[in-house]
Amino acid sequence: MRTLFSLILPIVVLSGCSAFPDHGQGGMAEHNYSSLTPVMADEPLGPEHGLRFEWELTSRHLDILILEGAELCFPATVVQARRMQNRIVRELQGGLEFDAANDLIIQRTTLERLEKQLDAVRGSKACIPPGSIGFQSAAELAAQIYGLLNADNQFSFNSSEVNPKYMGRLAEAATLLRDVTQYDLHITGHADSVGNGPQNKALSLARANQVKRYLQIFGIAPSRLTVDAVGATDPLFEGNQPEVRLTNRRVSIELVEADVKRKMHAGGL
Repeated sequence: MRTLFSLILPIVVLSGCSAFPDHGQGGMAEHNYSSLTPVMADEPLGPEHGLRFEWELTSRHLDILILEGAELCFPATVVQARRMQNRIVRELQGGLEFDAANDLIIQRTTLERLEKQLDAVRGSKACIPPGSIGFQSAAELAAQIYGLLNADNQFSFNSSEVNPKYMGRLAEAATLLRDVTQYDLHITGHADSVGNGPQNKALSLARANQVKRYLQIFGIAPSRLTVDAVGATDPLFEGNQPEVRLTNRRVSIELVEADVKRKMHAGGL
């Protein structure tokens, strides 16, 4: 597998003529907001202000869980919860109150589950940080893997073939994941707004399965990979502009702390 990885990297380097931005240098999915603009004293209050208050509550809830050790015991969940907080900010800034309300429900459920898991493993041997392989913390490692797996510019229009740069990032993430066996991956396929529902559902499933196939080629056991597909029903950004549709042609990959789950079940927690 390492030989295959060494062959992939030159292909990725030689693909410099493509128009895809470098990681962290301009991809729409990498433009995050971390706070909301303050409410002015003379500003009339509306439903969006209730959503802002809910966002503040979830943000404080996450901060408290991190202080209690969630980032040590469940680093992947914390990374994904932070991403969701930023997504909700984007939705509120863009006036997408309905999407923000739905994501707040998901976020509250995630944080409640995280709180219960943290209570269950605190003080027990079920909470063991991953081995050190050049990272300062488990959270840093989880963030690195998550960023590689969810980098944007993944697919061309109406295609399930993985773009070369994203393939290289999958290979790099797989190299880290082979040595960090406590993470399983849940791969969800997405499509842009062009096409009908059944076509987009089939295309998004094909994308998820193609990414699963490459991760297996790069050395990740099939038992660690699950797939799902949602078509165009869960876009990262709203709109029909070419750059928006490019970003929405994607898979989203969640890291699941498999080892902690197994230890919790084994211990009856």
